[in-house]
Amino acid sequence: MEALFTSTMIVALAEIGDKTQLLAILLATKYRKPLPIIAGIFVATIANHFLAALIGSQVASLLDSAAFRYAIGAGFIAMAAWTLVPDKLDDDDGAPKDARFGAFVATAIAFFIVEMGDKTQVATIALGAQFQDAVVLVTMGTTLGMMIANVPAVYLGHVVHEKVPLGVVRAIAALLFLVLGLWVIADTAAWF
Repeated sequence: MEALFTSTMIVALAEIGDKTQLLAILLATKYRKPLPIIAGIFVATIANHFLAALIGSQVASLLDSAAFRYAIGAGFIAMAAWTLVPDKLDDDDGAPKDARFGAFVATAIAFFIVEMGDKTQVATIALGAQFQDAVVLVTMGTTLGMMIANVPAVYLGHVVHEKVPLGVVRAIAALLFLVLGLWVIADTAAWF
């Protein structure tokens, strides 16, 4: 349960103001069909985050040493700093140029591509490494976190960004990454 809860909280907070959340708002504005957009986000996130958690788990199982665990902890601390940097969605960042594929397909493809290398994907890799034996729970948690952050964005669009103080949310997410990083380092020091 720790893997599920931690993954959900970290990704839900890290996703606030992220480029994929901005993409959700863009797609909601373009298509005005929330259910296919939400389904596309869900499918893309499961696929992307399962692969990310699996990669993290496999790499961690191959490199299970104190140095690697310290690197994971340092990675979480780096994520804390990265979370404080706001994302901007560029015009060519995977947003659909036309409506020929429909809301679901356009969303699934755009989300999968835009999530590549994104901080929530990197966090999922780190969570997969931290919770090596819980890839499915990490995937469930990170997917739930993405849905917690993006479903309201789809339904409320621009209102969410006008009302939510993103700086405060980013600071809370950064603090969670920092605490998790320090916890991994302290746990490693106690283990070895």
